[in-house]
Amino acid sequence: MTTQHRAAVLGSPITHSLSPVLHRAAYAELGLDDWSYGRFELDEEALPGFVAELDGTWAGLSLTMPLKRAVIPLLDEISDTAASVEAVNTVVIGEDGGRTGDNTDIPGMIAALRERGVEKAESAAVLGAGATASSALAALARICAGPVTAYVRSEARAAEMRGWGERLGVDVRTAPWERAAEAFEAPLVIATTPAGTTDALAAAVPARAGTLFDVLYDPWPTALAAAWSEHGGKVVGGLDLLVHQAVLQVELMTGAAEAPLAAMRAAGEAALAAR
Repeated sequence: MTTQHRAAVLGSPITHSLSPVLHRAAYAELGLDDWSYGRFELDEEALPGFVAELDGTWAGLSLTMPLKRAVIPLLDEISDTAASVEAVNTVVIGEDGGRTGDNTDIPGMIAALRERGVEKAESAAVLGAGATASSALAALARICAGPVTAYVRSEARAAEMRGWGERLGVDVRTAPWERAAEAFEAPLVIATTPAGTTDALAAAVPARAGTLFDVLYDPWPTALAAAWSEHGGKVVGGLDLLVHQAVLQVELMTGAAEAPLAAMRAAGEAALAAR
């Protein structure tokens, strides 16, 4: 009898998650016929009960908001990468039932940039100050040689970003959101804000644009990403991030030496086109 292996994405809301599409495409390409990947609508209150009931068929979990921090007390250990931003988006369940938390968003960002030829940056700018922004700072800690300016809406958010900078070893400077167009002077701009937030900034894209990493993928392109491309700038999108972090998740959960990036991206693109 073939041993079943289960994995799933957890969060709320979860209906529109592309994770099942990406992981199932990987299983198909890798010939992992005994693997399945589902999705579960869960909030922080329901998470402990769900995790407690996981049996030996489970190999891993993908976590989206609002569970990335809530899951940490339920784990046996977490990686240094996850600990650096106090956020776990991946749980690997060992054969002994041990639960290890990791964060593939950070190396996923680095891999997405590297794929587009961005290995290093002399300086950078971050639009926003949420959970994704802290992951962006952690990624920039590895590739950015100079200061990072974060454009935020409140002094509380500014203080939070400076705190993350101190913790991650990044020279973070902050500026009010009203000056966000100044971000475009940086060679690398990472937009981490919700849909529609940066639309008004599209008209301010300079004639000589650098690289924009916009973490959104639906709708795509965003007004900012479209304007950036029109000005000849390099654009990295949210689907790039989603696919690269999922590639790392598949490798961690299944033990595969190399997850099928191209097949996973094609499946993601097809799913988005069908929406």
